[in-house]
Amino acid sequence: MNRLAAPRGTHDVLPPRSADWNRLEAHAREIAGRFGYGEIRTPTFESTDLFVRGVGETTDIVEKEMYTFTTKGEESLTLRPEWTAPVVRASLQHSLLAAGPQRFYYIGSIYRYERPQAGRFREAHQFGLECFGFAGPEADAEVISVAVALINRYALSDVTVRLNSVGDEVCRPRYRAALLAHFRPHAAELSEDSQRRLERNPLRILDSKSAADAPFIATAPALADVLCDDCRAHFAGVRGYLDALGIAYVVDPLIVRGLDYYTRTVFEITSTALGAQSTVCGGGRYDGLVASLGGPATPAVGFGLGLERFLMMVDAAGAAPAAMRTGVQAIALGAAARERLIPLANALRLAGATVFFDYRQRKLLDHFKVADRNGARWALILGDDELAADEIVVRDLGRRSERRVPLAGAVGSIAQAIVEGAADA
Repeated sequence: MNRLAAPRGTHDVLPPRSADWNRLEAHAREIAGRFGYGEIRTPTFESTDLFVRGVGETTDIVEKEMYTFTTKGEESLTLRPEWTAPVVRASLQHSLLAAGPQRFYYIGSIYRYERPQAGRFREAHQFGLECFGFAGPEADAEVISVAVALINRYALSDVTVRLNSVGDEVCRPRYRAALLAHFRPHAAELSEDSQRRLERNPLRILDSKSAADAPFIATAPALADVLCDDCRAHFAGVRGYLDALGIAYVVDPLIVRGLDYYTRTVFEITSTALGAQSTVCGGGRYDGLVASLGGPATPAVGFGLGLERFLMMVDAAGAAPAAMRTGVQAIALGAAARERLIPLANALRLAGATVFFDYRQRKLLDHFKVADRNGARWALILGDDELAADEIVVRDLGRRSERRVPLAGAVGSIAQAIVEGAADA
């Protein structure tokens, strides 16, 4: 029989690693909340048309990477490859934008069929923001600030904010013409993907990672040279706010992002700790997307941050905060002690304590090893001697000290005495 395993490109998150995920998600929720963002959750799958119209037919996501299936009712559905289009769909379906500007954050999975490699999975997870209703550069700086705040929470230093402007419907056609004039003479030398994109969306060639395209990308005209006055002023405004906020950045004219809906500001946060897969966060402005999906003209800006890559960056930098010992290990030495300790463990849980309990008959040293694996701060020790004395030992596993608590009285009162004693330690 073949051994069962997780599908290629997916991974299990197991204890104690899951604690790192919980901490990261808690930090993300807390920081987003402080900036006024509320959580939104959308279905794991959506109509395929949503992504074709929203993300763009010429993107790698739509052309190569979507997990699409047909239902028994002949409906084409796609597992969510990115979050922005579903958030826009939900905002329109529930008329949220009619109430004015909206700020949403999300934490959840995305699905893309691509070659698995370090930090890149077919099922990955993202934290991100979508900010609707603000056309000015203040909103761009705000969403970048949220991502930077999360990075600062982990004291990460080996990161760079990369910033660019990809223009809008006024100046983008001029840039498209300039790129066509530059790339067409070299069409036969471009990679297969870039040859296919040349006439359909030459801007996407700048996002190519193919070595064949590199020399032509390096000499391509810069969009900054053809930006219209409004886009130039907006980009200057974003940079000005980032300067005022003390957020360091570099202007990188090659950043275009891989989705067709971006306008004006685009940005990435990269880290050399991740090697070739250096981007941990990416986003930008997408002022035309809401209207393209049938809604009112609505300015918008957001980002997506990969949780797997972020944790890889934390590990590489050695920046993970030291796990604090917490909770209680209940240790019963014998059947009689176990019968007495189970109700007390339950009372402690009802009082708000985390209690670990290994019901096996084991030596005291083995129980301590289990407590260490669980990261328990306290151990409750009950054996024959303690039962005879009608008391329980409460050991502080961090300070290597202990005290004894009488077992007389109601179990709830005993639990309260243990909790109060721990709080005073």
